[in-house]
Formats: sequence, structure tokens, C-alpha cells
Amino acid sequence: MAPSTSAPCPTSFRYWEQRERPAIRHLDRLARKVLRDGLFPSDEVARAFTADLHRGDPVAERFVAEVFGGEIGPKRGRALLERALTDGIDAVPEAPEAMRALFAEFETVPDWVRPDLVERGAAIWRRWGTMLFAMAGAETLEMYTEAAVTTPLSLAGGYAGDNALRRFLETTRFWIDVSAPEAILTPGSAGRATALKVRVMHVSVRGRVSGHREWDPERWGLPISQSYMVLTLLAGSLTPAAGLWPLGHPTTPAEIRALLHFQRYMGHLLGVRVDWYPDTIAEAARLMAMVGVARSYDAGEQGAELIRSYPAAFAPRPEQRGLARLRQSYNYRLHGAYTALFMLPTTRRRYDLPPAFPWLLIPLLRTPAVFAAELVRRTVPGAAGLYERVMVAHRENWYRSQMRGRQAQFDATGALRR
Repeated sequence: MAPSTSAPCPTSFRYWEQRERPAIRHLDRLARKVLRDGLFPSDEVARAFTADLHRGDPVAERFVAEVFGGEIGPKRGRALLERALTDGIDAVPEAPEAMRALFAEFETVPDWVRPDLVERGAAIWRRWGTMLFAMAGAETLEMYTEAAVTTPLSLAGGYAGDNALRRFLETTRFWIDVSAPEAILTPGSAGRATALKVRVMHVSVRGRVSGHREWDPERWGLPISQSYMVLTLLAGSLTPAAGLWPLGHPTTPAEIRALLHFQRYMGHLLGVRVDWYPDTIAEAARLMAMVGVARSYDAGEQGAELIRSYPAAFAPRPEQRGLARLRQSYNYRLHGAYTALFMLPTTRRRYDLPPAFPWLLIPLLRTPAVFAAELVRRTVPGAAGLYERVMVAHRENWYRSQMRGRQAQFDATGALRR
């Protein structure tokens, strides 16, 4: 039985019932014997997680409701937001109180922040280069089996069909901006501006989806809840650190802890407010294990559409010719192969995805060279800076080639697609 909570656990989050299965109980007992701790977080943390499946971002929600949804309107509200991000909130004397409250919270640095760890975590993202994009894009598909995740994305339409590449590239712009040197620690930086725009975008989607006839709060809680935002933060720290090891990108335990701290502060900028955010690798792993057994695989065709749309987004476009077409075909095949690396085989078999072989051999065959470069970076004086510059330049070049002159908008004020 689930312990009592301040809010009922959404019915599609099946943790309390699943953990009582004999096989799961056996694994938990085994973990306690071998690791001297359980497979899952404490009941207190689990209760907090399930309660926060109903919790959003009140400060930013007030801003969106009163500014974008009030007399000011989305167009002028967006202009005020851009001006405040560029020149500071004091440069916008006409800013309403809801906007001032948002910036007061956004610009407050919590006492727990360690700038050295934040920057160290950001540097790890920089050295991963485009592999972060590949890992994050493919691993996200694993959670597209869950309707609580896919319904907001499907209704908004950003990651479905022809829009999938555009929205994914906006996400990569976010990753690039927030991981630039000192980016999220420096007032007025592009990284902080991008983070606040993404926060407002999340609120805009949440507000429209939560009142939609297809959204069932009893089953799923709140769209883009606090709990699922934390899972997104862990998907940028613990899981890529583990997933990229076999491809030649070693990440030490101390570096993973720095990643967790970097993501926690980035979460603060994105409106994540939880007391149970994991401080250690073990806590993060137990949280991911809890979510893993809680899955209900209820996304149906919505999830299938999103999963198919991801690799298809990289397919050559009709107007591409010659070298550009070859390059795009390579991207398409490679991202299809990444789904085989970073999705569970049992999940991947359910969906119509591009064949992984022989393209899967490319990242595997280059692993020794990647590991050798990492070894040089760690041991040869001056090599780390050069390695980082090469990886940063590569990810910018990749992004520009995919965007073809377009700019990321981070705008979700349009109508839902159904």
C-alpha cells in the first residue's frame, strides 16, 4: 500500500504497486545485501516525488497569466521580457508586479550554490560536444512510452512530425547556451536568458494542456510537473555520464556530482523547487530506479508518433543536394543507430525505427580514438583547453548546419494542434 500523501499519487505512476512484485522485492533485497542500501529512495522521498507530480511553478505561472494572458498580451509581454533579460528588470519601469516577482526569484542565487561545481559541470557538457545531443535525444525516447510525458508534447506538436527537428534544435540551443563558460552564473548572459525563456515556454504549455479535454489529472497529475522536470535534470547528468562511458567518454564520480550540482542550479533557473533533489550519485540512481518500475507504457499512438519523429527529423530534405544531402543522410543513419544504443531493446522493438546495423559500428569503432583523446586531455598540460575548444566549435558548426540560418524562438504561445 502507498503511504498517505498530501495529494493522491497519479494512477499511471505505478510505483507503490510495482515495488511489491516478487521480482522487484527480490532485487531490492539483493541491493540491500550487496550495496547496504535499498534499490529505491526512502518512502519520504517517494511521497514527496508523487506529491510533486501535481506541482507546477506558481511564480512563473502568475507572470504568464497576468502578462501574456492579460491586457499586455503575448507580443508586448515577450518584448518586455526580452528587454528585462538584456538590460535588467530595473530598465523596464512599466514591468508589472508579476514580472518583478519572477525576476526577483530568478536572480536570487540560493545559498547552496557552489559556483566552482556549477562551472565544472557545465565544462563536462562542453567536452561531450554533440554526443550530449545524441545521448539526450535518444534516451528521451525511452520515456515517450508514458502518456504523462507525451500528451503535452503531442498536443503542443513541437516534437511531432515535421516540427520535431525544429524543436529538437531549440533544445540543443538551450544546451549550448547554458553550458557556455560561466553562462548561468553571469547576469545578462545568453544562457540565463535562454533558461528563463524555456521556463516561460513550459508554463505556457502547462496552462493550455492542463485544461484540455485530453488531459486527465487523476491519471497524470500536472503537465510538466516539478517531478518530471527533475527527471529531465537527471537525464542531463547521471544517465549521460553512465551512457557515454562505453563510447570513450569517461566521467568520474566527482564529475558526476558536479553535473548534479550544475543541473540543480539550472533547475532553479527553470523554476524547479524541490527539497528532495538528489545530492549524491546513489540518491539519483535510486530515484531513477523508482521511476523505471513505475512506468505504465500507456502513451499509445501519441508516443509512437513522437518516437518515430525523432530519427525521421534528420532524414535528408528534398531541397538538399550533393554533399549536404550526404551529410544529412549520415546524420539520419547515425541518430537511428543511437536509438539502439540508448533505448532499452525491449522498448525499441515496439516501434518502427531505422535499422541500427551497420551504422551502429561507427560510434563503436571510434571509441578507442575518443578514449585516447580523453586520456590526452586529462594528462597532457594544455590539452584540456584545446579539446574543449574543438568540441565547442564542432557542436556550434553542427547546430548551424541543421538550423540553416534560422533562430531558436522558444515560443509556445500558439494554439494546440488539436
